[in-house]
Amino acid sequence: MHAQLTKVLFAALLACTAHAQTIVAPPAGTPRIPVKEDLSEPVRTPAEPPHVSEPQYGLDPATGKFKHPAEVPAIPGTRPFKGSLDYLDQNAYLHNTKVEAYHADMFISPYHSWQSTMDLNGRRYMVQHEKNIYKVFDITDPRAVKLVASKDWGWSNAFGPLTIQFNQKLNKHVAVQCYEVTRFGILKNKYLPEEQANIEKIRKQPIYRGFRVFEVDSPDPAQWKKLSELPLDPLATAERQQGSGCGDIPVYWGGQYLFVSGAPDDSFANQEYPNYLYNQAQMAFDLSDPRKPKRLSTWWVPGARVGEEEEYRKNPRVGKQTAWMGARMPLFIPRDPEKGGKLGYAAMGGMGFHVIDVSNPAQMKRLGKLDMPVSEAGTEGDNIDVTKVEKTGIVYYSGYPLNDDCYEPYKEIYSIDVKDPANPKILNTLPRPVPPKGAPFVDYCQRRGSFGPKRTGYWHQPGTPSDKFLVYAFYNAGAQIFDVSNPADPKIAGYFVPKTVDPKMNLSFGDQTHGVFIEWDRNLIWVFTNHGAYAVSSPLLGAPKFGL
Repeated sequence: MHAQLTKVLFAALLACTAHAQTIVAPPAGTPRIPVKEDLSEPVRTPAEPPHVSEPQYGLDPATGKFKHPAEVPAIPGTRPFKGSLDYLDQNAYLHNTKVEAYHADMFISPYHSWQSTMDLNGRRYMVQHEKNIYKVFDITDPRAVKLVASKDWGWSNAFGPLTIQFNQKLNKHVAVQCYEVTRFGILKNKYLPEEQANIEKIRKQPIYRGFRVFEVDSPDPAQWKKLSELPLDPLATAERQQGSGCGDIPVYWGGQYLFVSGAPDDSFANQEYPNYLYNQAQMAFDLSDPRKPKRLSTWWVPGARVGEEEEYRKNPRVGKQTAWMGARMPLFIPRDPEKGGKLGYAAMGGMGFHVIDVSNPAQMKRLGKLDMPVSEAGTEGDNIDVTKVEKTGIVYYSGYPLNDDCYEPYKEIYSIDVKDPANPKILNTLPRPVPPKGAPFVDYCQRRGSFGPKRTGYWHQPGTPSDKFLVYAFYNAGAQIFDVSNPADPKIAGYFVPKTVDPKMNLSFGDQTHGVFIEWDRNLIWVFTNHGAYAVSSPLLGAPKFGL
């Protein structure tokens, strides 16, 4: 019965006209799926922001507008308000988009996943992975995706974010993969006395903390040949490594330079966030010989390290034990320094936005900075889209929500003018997505789960990005397409918002659409959700291409 309903609904999605603003209702008789509330709250420390109650936040029934709280602690679980749906919406919403295919088997995790692609022997492959598991798909025809390899490494091993690029010297593809300390499942709140043993467990965890370089002859990572590895800790020994390891999606073009984020030792410890120990820096390496990577330089925001507390305490977030401080992602660099690139842009969480001179990666230095508006809980500075900056002088900066049900300040997407690198300025913010007329809610906060921007995919998406459009994963608002052709007046030009969950797979509705990956060369948007992946086209990008 369920399979038949899924086929009927998917057929309706395929039949939608791309230009219409469409609500695709589930087939008649589809059961309402009640929300399984988790109203538990962790023990707060006195320093954390206090909880707030309605009407300090919530939906204004007169205007239909949602008021976000000004400041709250980070919490797990749900936080429903008057007007929240008490069921999980099974409708889909489309405007200027068309679903070309849906693949339930491309499910990795209901929370997050990373993607990398490579072209081998006339086929295009996507490696989809998260923490300890990966799956490799042949996506040459996105309508007929095939699983070609998969592996679960087990929780004692990490399979971190990776980048795959073609290396001219080796005449082969090369993969750079990051490894870091365990971020979940050990430490919940480092400020509680009973958690001190878990802090030591992470500090002394016998886990590799750095990157590895592989020669790629096969789409299956299990077949790759390791060329080298380098811990981020320059004083690492066989018995002990310090620091965090490296964070999300290494930046590597296949030539000389590699950029990662990470804390190279335990002194990078000035971190407010309750379940994380490190304040990650920006690091550059020489990979001109992939068999012998070399350290070049490390840049961090003053205040990040032990001994820099005087500078650290100048930040208004300090002492509230809530904000993510430091990087999650590496530098966002529009052009490889080996090919004339001079500037990189750093999203350093609650420590702001920074313009970095990368013309000589061995001597990275800051040219300008912006202290961004306080917006905690949630991650305040994570992603910077630099696809338009060389033509417009504008970058797009955002964090992402961590609490469900909009129980935190809204995470704006800021347009930042960087024409003068020493004096970056906020130009405006991108518009907040609004549900279409006819939806059973007037604000996405009612739809349950997280609402706000995640990322515009990753820098290594194939093809040339659009001069006009940005595509953001937006959690319960699906994938949102912004027209930024006039930076002074950005607009939402299209969207695809899938159902909240597939109850046959899971009922984890917090991180609904948590990723996009755009094949710019084929005009395809991959939308990654808590129940699989959708291949989506849009007339805004152009006609989709199937095959290579």
